[in-house]
Formats: sequence, structure tokens, C-alpha cells
Amino acid sequence: MAQSINTTVEYTGKGRSYLSMGSNVGSFLIGDRGFEFYNDNNVERFIQIPWESIDKIGANVTRGKHISRHFEVFTDKGKFLFASSDSGKILKIARDHLGDEKVVKLPTLLQTISRWIKTRFAKKK
Repeated sequence: MAQSINTTVEYTGKGRSYLSMGSNVGSFLIGDRGFEFYNDNNVERFIQIPWESIDKIGANVTRGKHISRHFEVFTDKGKFLFASSDSGKILKIARDHLGDEKVVKLPTLLQTISRWIKTRFAKKK
């Protein structure tokens, strides 16, 4: 049986985890001690990330206000990709626990491609 690391729950909601080749549908449980994702098909396949081990968390922001439903959690163990229709709420709760400097705006696909082109074809000195 899976045991939660949180003592109080601040948010629960549905979403997806893109940890393996496909996506896993499940539930988010965000509380006072960490970020958790539980798979709906098998509760024993869960992800628990304490707030202390999160380096940064971020999502794409377009037109200044619209937050993408996909967000990434960067830890010392690696990067985790999640999707939720309430990603804005999740990022606001994470900001309360992590601070403003660890909740970041990630570059969009076009920004990533243009940065690659600029560095690829830049004049070498």
C-alpha cells in the first residue's frame, strides 16, 4: 500500500505523468511536504518528490498570461514531465513552498528552435 509523505493536503486533481514511453493517467496530491502523483491503474506506481529535492519547476507561458497544461519538475535525480488542466494552481502552490526563484518560465518550442539556429550559424571569432 502506498503511503503519502504529506500530512496535510492542499490540492488534489487529475492529470498525466509522462515518465515512461506512454502517459499514465492518475491523481496529483500536493501538500505540506511534497508533490505526489498516483497512477489510477496501479496505485503502487507512484511518484513522490519532497519539496527539498526540487531544483525548479516550470511551464511554458504564451502571450504573457496563458500557462501551458504541461509542466516540468527538475530534481537532482532527473526531470519529470506532467500535464494537468490546473497547472496554474499547481505552480502557485509550488511557489508558496519553493519560492519565486524556483518557479520558472520555460522556453516555448519556437524559442528553443530559434536559439538553436542562432548558435548553430553564429559567426565564430
